[in-house]
Amino acid sequence: MSTEPPEGADATSGRPPARRPQQRKQVLLRLDPLIHDALARWADDELRSANAQIEFLLRKALSDAGRLPRGAGAIPRRGRPPKVPPQDEGRA
Repeated sequence: MSTEPPEGADATSGRPPARRPQQRKQVLLRLDPLIHDALARWADDELRSANAQIEFLLRKALSDAGRLPRGAGAIPRRGRPPKVPPQDEGRA
């Protein structure tokens, strides 16, 4: 039996190095229908999807508890990108 850590593993812990996922995780969430309805109404009020509202609330709770990972990026913006005003090219 080998005592060497697996290839690519952290030398001190024997665990593979942490990597950011390439895709967002998909999670099945079971909710009370009344909770879901209230959440969907709240999301509508803030122009978010129910999924985005859940992620927003989870991130806020993690941040408030001091448990939001440092490497956690911002919530991806959805929809049309903002308009960029045209730049003047050498006009004087």
